[in-house]
Amino acid sequence: MTTQVIVLNGGSSSGKSVIVRCLQEVLPGSWPTFGVDSFVEALPAKLQGSEGGITFAADGGVSVGAEFRALDAAWTEGIAAMARAGAGIIVDDVFLGGAASRQRWEKALAGLTVLWVGVRCDAEVAAGREIARGDRVRGMAASQARVVHEGMNYDVEVDTTHAESLECARVIAAHVTRSPSPAG
Repeated sequence: MTTQVIVLNGGSSSGKSVIVRCLQEVLPGSWPTFGVDSFVEALPAKLQGSEGGITFAADGGVSVGAEFRALDAAWTEGIAAMARAGAGIIVDDVFLGGAASRQRWEKALAGLTVLWVGVRCDAEVAAGREIARGDRVRGMAASQARVVHEGMNYDVEVDTTHAESLECARVIAAHVTRSPSPAG
């Protein structure tokens, strides 16, 4: 079966975004990527730090409300529609609820061939990356490093603690069954 969607799940600063860029280079064809960070940035300012939107606690915790969830459901359905229209899609997400968070993607991607990828990174290494980035709430990487993988089953897992992003992308790409798209 041809892989239609690749979903990467990992905590903040685990290296998903860089792996995604490498995947776009090593995979045949053109694979657009959609990440939860871009989704959050696209939200109206009034949903940032609001009860109905998304809040980031001082300790790195993240809470989302009803308006966020409704927009997130529309976003996931839109990405699924693009895959159904023939685009190979890469999703970069953070399953804060572990396996329960995956269910929203499973529902949206029903009927599509999905490669589920776990991106692991040692909490201390991710915390160091978080500090170096300077654009994250301190503590987010450490608190997410383990919880995002709770109860999860993956088709492939990579660990960026010691492996380079390109190496991880090649491991993932080896599990992708895809014909080159006309665009690529």
